Amino acid sequence: MYNIIWDIKFKNEKGETYSLKTVETIEVECSVDNLADIAFISIPDAVNNQVLSLENKIGRGTEVTIKAGYDKKLETEFEGYITEVQTNNSTIRIVCEDALFLFRKAVKDVELKPTSVKKIAEYIVKAINPGFKVVCDFDIAYEKFVIHKATGYDVLKKIAEETKANIFFDTTKKELHIHPPYVEKGGDVIYSYQHNIESASLEYKKAIDRKVEVTVESVDKNGKVQSYTNGTTGGDKVTLKVGAIAQGELKRIADAELIKRSADGYEGSLESWLIPMVKPTYSAKIYDRDYPEKTGKYYVVSVKTSISSSGGKRTVQLGVKLST
Repeated sequence: MYNIIWDIKFKNEKGETYSLKTVETIEVECSVDNLADIAFISIPDAVNNQVLSLENKIGRGTEVTIKAGYDKKLETEFEGYITEVQTNNSTIRIVCEDALFLFRKAVKDVELKPTSVKKIAEYIVKAINPGFKVVCDFDIAYEKFVIHKATGYDVLKKIAEETKANIFFDTTKKELHIHPPYVEKGGDVIYSYQHNIESASLEYKKAIDRKVEVTVESVDKNGKVQSYTNGTTGGDKVTLKVGAIAQGELKRIADAELIKRSADGYEGSLESWLIPMVKPTYSAKIYDRDYPEKTGKYYVVSVKTSISSSGGKRTVQLGVKLST
């Protein structure tokens, strides 16, 4: 029988460290579709009739590391910063965010032209936290990009919405990643319906059944509307309105959106335990001896992890099929 354990450590702005011993629940949410990984730590406000006093130990901006596992074999589940400490009835809830927290700061107004996704990201990093490195292989070109009364978060959100790039932070390595959808490769994991899938709500859909037509529209620096359409007529019509992105880049954005909406893959999620470790960008090999045609590797889009004294559970959302 496995024994669940965890190790939660804080480091405040003074460099003081603090370990959290008593925990009710830990929740970690990670997704390639979200800019930030987030975590929630719930603890009782009193232990053995003694009120826990955290005000002088942790607060907004305190660094946090969450590790968990079975039988002293710990994996890092989350690294980031406290954004808020909430008190509700008899529970203290600590809300955390990954390195995106550092980029919720205002940047100077500027008009960049011509420019690109990588150059915009490097401008944000240099302005807010030059210790980070930009890792970008989806360098969409812009004729013009305007930053006005915005934070670094606002700028990254706009880039993600307009280009459909997967944007996320590696807090440990101090890297800001920008990639095409479902391209960045993490680790590998194996799941079997007959072995380590506790439950599943998955519907397998083939690309032939997912008819989608995507149109991307942009307005160039002269105010002229440009557009590009790709996909299959007769299906769902999706229109994306973006900024002053260069005409030649509209196809890349349309193709990226088509991958998300029309490739072979599962819709839904599966539930497993803390073992095996899995994170977004992983390739998940799914075995089902009852339906061998569904066996294959699938891109992991998101993972929600819940941990308490009763055990650990992961909810894993799968995306496109990568291979058989």
